Amino acid sequence: MNRITSQLGSQLSLVSLNGTRRAAPPALVLVAHGSRDPRALSTVRLLVERIRELRPHLTVRLGHIELNEPLLPDTLASAGPGEAVLVPLLLSRGHHVKHDIPEAAAAAPDVRTRVAAPLGPHPLLVETLYARLVEAGWRTRMSDAARRSSGVVLAAAGSRDPDAGVDTRRTAQLLAERLGVPVVPAYASAATPNVPAALRALAARGRHRNAVASYFTAPGRFATECAAAAPWIAAAPLGAHPAMARLVLHRYDQALATPEPASERALASA
Repeated sequence: MNRITSQLGSQLSLVSLNGTRRAAPPALVLVAHGSRDPRALSTVRLLVERIRELRPHLTVRLGHIELNEPLLPDTLASAGPGEAVLVPLLLSRGHHVKHDIPEAAAAAPDVRTRVAAPLGPHPLLVETLYARLVEAGWRTRMSDAARRSSGVVLAAAGSRDPDAGVDTRRTAQLLAERLGVPVVPAYASAATPNVPAALRALAARGRHRNAVASYFTAPGRFATECAAAAPWIAAAPLGAHPAMARLVLHRYDQALATPEPASERALASA
């Protein structure tokens, strides 16, 4: 019944007060990285379904940067003439966000595109990270002694782009404020420290009860390797948590609300 009500409301939203039909909004193209791990594709597809449930009138398509089909250029080519907002399923600024996605958008002349900001940093990511930690066994209430001995490593993919490090550190700061314990960012590749080094740094500060928070959008090799280093609990990746679907739509709406010349395909401001 809730889905029927939502769909009816969505259809009515496309009808103006004088009874004429409004133009459909630009399509949302969710741009995932891609992974050889089959769990990644199934996770992203589930996230797409959750986005569609939240906004049934919106056309939602999926494109990948590499490794999985459909690839982003194929998604844009099959979309036909129209408008689209590309929302990166990426957690920070980096080469894919700054170069690969805009270049793919520019190479699709039949589609008027704009590129949204990456998902992070944002409080909805912190909401998801917190929920995944609690699912893994993190206690929502701790004694003062337990809190003084606890810490979290925020395990991320890593990038050589300094802006990516800035974004990840900001997420770590927000998560630390939510948890009330230190949160140290660590990286699976291309940046330091790695997860074992971050765990040693926490131990050197007297923090011996440490969890690993998975700052990955879906399961994959990096997420698995980082989780294996956890001395206590390791949270699941962000996945298709409801807050992730809300965040994707927020970035979509934000991109549409950002003034932008029609001829310019630039990142929407974070």
